[in-house]
Amino acid sequence: MHQQQRTKLSGDELQEELKALTNWEIVEERLQREFKFENFIEAFAFMTKLAFVAERLNHHPEWSNVYNKVKVRLTTHDVGGMSHLDFDLAQAANRYYGE
Repeated sequence: MHQQQRTKLSGDELQEELKALTNWEIVEERLQREFKFENFIEAFAFMTKLAFVAERLNHHPEWSNVYNKVKVRLTTHDVGGMSHLDFDLAQAANRYYGE
């Protein structure tokens, strides 16, 4: 994890962090990705695992779930943009997804 986690990242820093992620994009100043699973139970299990990481980081995602799809959107509200916390949580999501 990063040391200065709650610092707003510059445009260059965002692009550098984004290179290290698979299948994420920046949309409307948020880091965003949709995950697709075999069924609702797998999608819910993924959300549960990620919820524990979010709680440990004290950094909670904006997300939605419809049957087998989970859409995750990340931003750090208290810095008015994206921080390393968003990328740390995105990396955790990718790991739980098997990437």
